[in-house]
Amino acid sequence: MAVAPRASARNWPSFRGPGASGTADGQGAVAEWDVASGKNIRWKTPIPGIATASPIAWGNRVYIATAVSASDNTFRTGFYGDTAPVNDLSEHSWKLYALDAQNGRIVWEREVHKGVPRTKRHPKGSHASSTPATDGRRIAVLFGTAGILAVYDANGRLLWKKDVGLIDNGWFFDITHQWGHSSSPIIYKDLVIIQVDRQKDSYIAAFDAASGKEIWRTGRADEIPTWGTPTIVTGKLGDELVANGTKIRGYDPATGKLRWTLAPNSEITVATPVASNGAVFVTGGYPPVRPIYAIRPGHSGDISLAKGAASNDAIAWSNDREGTYIPTPIVYRGLLYTLNNNGILTAYDAQTGERVYRARVGSGGSFSASPVAADGRLYFATEDGEVFVAKAGREYVELAKQEMKEVIMATPAISNGLIVLRTMKHVYGIGVK
Repeated sequence: MAVAPRASARNWPSFRGPGASGTADGQGAVAEWDVASGKNIRWKTPIPGIATASPIAWGNRVYIATAVSASDNTFRTGFYGDTAPVNDLSEHSWKLYALDAQNGRIVWEREVHKGVPRTKRHPKGSHASSTPATDGRRIAVLFGTAGILAVYDANGRLLWKKDVGLIDNGWFFDITHQWGHSSSPIIYKDLVIIQVDRQKDSYIAAFDAASGKEIWRTGRADEIPTWGTPTIVTGKLGDELVANGTKIRGYDPATGKLRWTLAPNSEITVATPVASNGAVFVTGGYPPVRPIYAIRPGHSGDISLAKGAASNDAIAWSNDREGTYIPTPIVYRGLLYTLNNNGILTAYDAQTGERVYRARVGSGGSFSASPVAADGRLYFATEDGEVFVAKAGREYVELAKQEMKEVIMATPAISNGLIVLRTMKHVYGIGVK
């Protein structure tokens, strides 16, 4: 059975937490809070700039990345078909912050890089869209539009920084429509791994976390730009590194050797693979197909389905029409939940793929943040700043609704009972006071 590796159930070391699972049971996360009255708001810390990177947490520290410019302030939420980027290449300061998880105080602030972005960004994206990663000793941060990967120690001392090349993510139909990069680094043992899918010469690579030395690099020459983060899972062949893309691929994380491939998939992929319940769940929500795959790790070669088939030895089940686009799905207490950008939530039996229910979260808002779960509850954040809390289970039951009154693009973190929620202007620590 494949399970997501966990450093600690109480730490949230990278995008969507341990193994990208998005779950944090048994920590006492609250279901309700109120910004106006301060109910269950432990702290609120302003962070400058425009950034969609999610927070991470380890022990008594919260880490957050941002990009600050004096003139680049265009941001647009909601549904629209405009693919043109923000036409601003002003000087930016890319920063990494460490906050005290108890009170939100800034412990240290580091300018990772300063200069003009190499590429433009999407109107609802940012120049700081990749979430940092930590193993408690080191913090890795990737700023794709600057082409910079850096690692700091827990005290904020720079261990190394390197140029990882032009990462010109954007529309593959028109390379002038640059949208920015959001795939986040992960730390696996003593390796920092990044997925760089761009207009040409895409690759996935691992660097020594202590020195920055490149350990391996595997080309992904046939990949066009993607935005998901790779995930480590464990199968019968040991640990695997699973990366979403026009082809879904599994690698040996120690060597970068390709183990298996799976097609077809969407032409544009954003969601991160999630491991749970003996499978790796991967979705795509853009033409020509919008699949959900429940993949059994531990295979090799081409594991694609035969024409007309929905399963094989490597794929427990699949659905070629209902995959979701931006939010990463979540597997929780036996159900797979997928969330569309428009708030349509669908629950499936994670073992069989049978649809359990479909419901709308809220009243038609736009969603970019991925759902998280704790203690029998699901948390959904809209771009307009509403956070809905629903009961996990075989029917949709809304338990609470919070108004943050700020844009939310980042996925919350939950660590040691604290919900860390990033809005466009602040980071909140939410929990019982």
